[in-house]
Amino acid sequence: MKIRLIFLLGLFTFTLQAQESLDDLLKRYNKNDIPYISVQELAMPKTKCIILDAREPEEYEVSHLKDAVFIGYTHFKLNDFMTKFPNTDEAIVVYCSLGIRSETIANQLKKAGYTNVQNLYGGIFEWKNHDFSIYNSEDKETDSIHTYSKAWSKWLKKGQKVYPKLLTKSNQN
Repeated sequence: MKIRLIFLLGLFTFTLQAQESLDDLLKRYNKNDIPYISVQELAMPKTKCIILDAREPEEYEVSHLKDAVFIGYTHFKLNDFMTKFPNTDEAIVVYCSLGIRSETIANQLKKAGYTNVQNLYGGIFEWKNHDFSIYNSEDKETDSIHTYSKAWSKWLKKGQKVYPKLLTKSNQN
């Protein structure tokens, strides 16, 4: 009886996790301190803003939004950003793969005095899932999307998934 109960509980937990929505995921990881902008709204021609890519360099090289400014995540330097973009009232949209890392960077910008910062809901994955164009390091349109990790890749429904390179002894040096 105990084994059946444990099995059923495990199955129930797995089913709940399998049915998690993007909204649930973002609520779990984000504090929602930064307002979201939808991919549809950002794609509208009238939307004028600075678009910031808050992912790692290898992710940006594989795919990014048109005219996105790479700022990174791990090595983001707020002072460098403030020097390059001194207008704290300018509209800014930050994105990453799904909208989790971008909220962290957007919060740093908000605390530094930037007043018009938004987080792209669902990040580049939602952008591609809605058939909007993405570009590679040569600014050519691509279908390839760096997925950050195998676990996060389940949220990308369209495009060619590119997984992170695994480090081996030969390329660690």
